[in-house]
Amino acid sequence: MATVRYIVDGVADAVDFYVSKLGFKVELQVPAFASLTRDDLTLWLGGPRSSAARPMLDGAVPSAGGWARFVLIFDDLESVVSKLRDDGVTFRNDIVENQGRKQILCADPSGNVIELQQPV
Repeated sequence: MATVRYIVDGVADAVDFYVSKLGFKVELQVPAFASLTRDDLTLWLGGPRSSAARPMLDGAVPSAGGWARFVLIFDDLESVVSKLRDDGVTFRNDIVENQGRKQILCADPSGNVIELQQPV
């Protein structure tokens, strides 16, 4: 099982997004942190008061919205994207087809990228 950690601006908003839009389940949720699962992926969400958001020795402060991402696979990408667009989810691009797959990038409420794919 893989575990990915994202820094988020608000844990409650992020949990709502991942559960209601992308089918994750809540394993643990406290004000500064949540642990979610979907299939064999565990997603840790660290809010501004979590240990993951503390400044580094050089003063850099971890923040949300980078380009590193995990990938979720769907059987019918167009239907998923249509529903997510209707739900107000932000997309960074349109569906592209490349090397035997369709893919698109969406963003969580903090701007973290999630890649959605469908094998073709």
